[in-house]
Amino acid sequence: MTTILIIDDEQLQREILQTILSEEGYNVYTASCLEEAKEIIGKVLPDIILTDLKLGTQNGIEILNSLPEEPFKPAVIVITAFGTISSAVDAIKKGAFDYLTKPLDKEVLLVTVKKAEERMNLIKENLRLRKELYEKFKIEGIIGKSKKMLQVLDIVKKVTPTNATVLIYGESGTGKELIAKAIHYNSPRKDRPFIAINCAAIPETLIESELFGYEPGAFTGANTRKIGLIEAADKGTLFLDEIAELPLATQSKLLRVLQEKEVRRIGGKDTIRVDVRIIAATNKNLSTEVEKNKFREDLYYRLKVITVEIPPLRERKEDIPELVNFFIEKYSREFGKRINGIDNSAMEALFNYHWPGNIRQLETVIERAIIICEGEKITLKDIQDELKISMPRNVFEIDIPDEGINYEELEKELLKKALVKSNYVIAKAARLLGMSYKTFWYRLEKFGLSENFPKRENFLK
Repeated sequence: MTTILIIDDEQLQREILQTILSEEGYNVYTASCLEEAKEIIGKVLPDIILTDLKLGTQNGIEILNSLPEEPFKPAVIVITAFGTISSAVDAIKKGAFDYLTKPLDKEVLLVTVKKAEERMNLIKENLRLRKELYEKFKIEGIIGKSKKMLQVLDIVKKVTPTNATVLIYGESGTGKELIAKAIHYNSPRKDRPFIAINCAAIPETLIESELFGYEPGAFTGANTRKIGLIEAADKGTLFLDEIAELPLATQSKLLRVLQEKEVRRIGGKDTIRVDVRIIAATNKNLSTEVEKNKFREDLYYRLKVITVEIPPLRERKEDIPELVNFFIEKYSREFGKRINGIDNSAMEALFNYHWPGNIRQLETVIERAIIICEGEKITLKDIQDELKISMPRNVFEIDIPDEGINYEELEKELLKKALVKSNYVIAKAARLLGMSYKTFWYRLEKFGLSENFPKRENFLK
């Protein structure tokens, strides 16, 4: 129920307003002076305050100075005589929501109060959603108790309160954007924008206009002004995913943003000051890209003020049970099913799997298992087909010799065989190993196989 405080030194006026608003279902408090009003505000923070401008020797607008700071402030409606409208307008400049003139019209009063109520409800809903967002991305809520993840979270906690630029390394599906959001939503910038852009998903001809914006007439088709993402993220955070894919020309301009804290729209003459925190992410080794002249060395050192390396899931398998339980709870609720766990054989299979698609792949496996599961627990049958897509036949029956095996060499051979079997069609080879195109190509680069492509004979050596 919306709560309203009426401040008026005339008892009859207070009683009339209280009767009108109470009949409309509002919870109404009254006060005859500012001191009494402040006492009520200290106990019950109202949603709306109706105050007369003249309260004997007091000025009703002074109540604005007694209200709490953001994020929640009551909407103040000032009641004034016709001759003091200029004072009411001045009150709005100081933060009042609206004003009403005497004699009060009942319908105008109710419409104005309704508008104030709608505004306050919108603010409350925004605060609620924002609180949920903070809860979702709080550092303590990130799943991972393995040694490597605890090291990551320790770095994240230290960098969060600063404005330092952060470079996040990690394979596809490891949760790079989740870490970026955790940094932003736990930082002093949390109430400002978090804007993410995938540099690999935007054509080279458009990436510059997306980041920097443009002025009308800057190029054919530029009929209106466009605010770039860097400018839109002012006072907030810009997350540049797949930063290694940024064209060299655009890298140069981004470097200027980091150095000079200013941006110039395409076709514009003036520079615009910006206060933007940059968080970049990549699944490539940027120092190697620098050596190949594919990434600017000066930009690389500007970005790597703080480096966060997220381990792949195969290197943090002790986190699998907690991740699985989280996804079971999430998708059981979403699909309206009562799944209360996973049996030992299924969990063992998840532990033995190498997870090329990392956490994103694990989530997909559990989501599908929840859909097809017929009992109250996920069994090996519910996940076996999904895992076999990404595993060689009878992978659970592979014997490991006493002298051990070289896992990376095994993985490299699997990549080669998949390419041969698919007649060197990368998309098909990726499907054979249960990987995305991007993940497959990343692993080709990791093992130095991409440089020889498409010299097919080299893969057979």
